[in-house]
Amino acid sequence: MPPPIPVELLPHSPEWRDAATREGQRLAKALGPLLVAVHHIGSTAIPDIVAKPILDLIPEVRSLAAVDALAPQLRALGYEWWGEYGMAGRRYATLTDGTTGQRCVQLHIFETGSPHIERHLAFRDFLRAHADKAREYEAVKLASRDQHPDDSHAYSDAKSAWILATEAEALAFYRSR
Repeated sequence: MPPPIPVELLPHSPEWRDAATREGQRLAKALGPLLVAVHHIGSTAIPDIVAKPILDLIPEVRSLAAVDALAPQLRALGYEWWGEYGMAGRRYATLTDGTTGQRCVQLHIFETGSPHIERHLAFRDFLRAHADKAREYEAVKLASRDQHPDDSHAYSDAKSAWILATEAEALAFYRSR
């Protein structure tokens, strides 16, 4: 398990989208035809709200067994491999910036067809389309950070009730489009 890190929230940066694209290209080279798509999720993918300066990406793959075999290629890119990390059907990996020592990317790798892909995309797209809900989420994030400034795990736990309560509405919105 990666250790908790301090929670730093920054104003949205358009650079995050470009950085996600660049990282997706690196992953495409490492994973080749196994990779279906790389989805930019999380708060860095939602304009106009604060976010930890850590990209959350979903590499959607054809086979988790095959991606397990390619873990050395991800390690060669600098990723730490954490396996399922508490979520069946996921592979989790983190990338730390060699210069700053700060985590900069989190991969949530899922196989095509996983309901977790739709869940994450629905949440992202719902907040992009509903500025009022995005601002509400931002307030939850700030309060969670204020409660747990030095523990990213506790920060995530503090946000989870709001996220779960919003998820059904987000999925309904996503499926109706």
